[in-house]
Amino acid sequence: PSLDLLVKLDSETGFALGGNKVRKLEFELAPERLKGVTCIITAGGPQSNHCRVTAAAAAQLGLRCVLIVNGSEPETPTGNALLHRLFGAEIVTVPERQDRIAHLESTAVRIGTEGGHPLVIPIGASTGLGSLGYVVASAELFNQLGTLKSSPERTVVFVASSSCGTLAGLLLGISLLELDDVLLVGVSADMSAIEIEERSTQIAREGADLLGWNGTLLTESITAIDDQVGGGYGLSTAASDEALRMFALHEGLVLDPTYTAKAAAGLISWMRTDMVSERDRVVFLHTGGHPGLLT
Repeated sequence: PSLDLLVKLDSETGFALGGNKVRKLEFELAPERLKGVTCIITAGGPQSNHCRVTAAAAAQLGLRCVLIVNGSEPETPTGNALLHRLFGAEIVTVPERQDRIAHLESTAVRIGTEGGHPLVIPIGASTGLGSLGYVVASAELFNQLGTLKSSPERTVVFVASSSCGTLAGLLLGISLLELDDVLLVGVSADMSAIEIEERSTQIAREGADLLGWNGTLLTESITAIDDQVGGGYGLSTAASDEALRMFALHEGLVLDPTYTAKAAAGLISWMRTDMVSERDRVVFLHTGGHPGLLT
């Protein structure tokens, strides 16, 4: 079908090259959480957008930052790996992705015994608290959409998903706003569709508890797809490469190979298979990640 595509540019959130992690960290690093804190600890991949923004925020706040990163130390850091160091973070490397959580905990203990006061931010800031950034974003998005002169049967929002905090916040947001004509499509960067849906719902419930809200989550309004995962996290596919080129050539929009190119590939696949129609309003939530392209 021929569709008008709307793009929400959270790639332009304006701090440390932007992206969705900025919204989540506004809550995770709220002033009341930082009283007495001397060090921020978090974890991610060698090209982690979350680590980039966390390191920049810690630097701005005058706090020490330790990043637990899987993989070997690069000879010449590029992309986000370069920015992690530019923002002054201390890098602790671990062999595998599954090693990161244990090292988060042990690093916090070590810094505590040294007399420091660490704050641990979970991977991706994908917690009930962090998801509130996308509760706010959902209100912002649908307020913007409300100014448009259109009456779609439904609004379909495509967003990349991995640690699930963004999708969870959107789910909680549309539930609070009672928007039952919205479909949220989480395009997985690495996990199975059922893992994405279950994790997003869990985080959304945690966010609802923080707000003291006991309403009904619109869980039927969320669907995850995992047909763009390919070889796994950080590994592009023919479809995501095509999507990356299409968005660049036709719209001047830069995607990244890990997240947004896969999300765009999922959107294109739905368009080509008539999963969306002219009666739908289609929104692509661009979650940033530009430095990942420059590696």
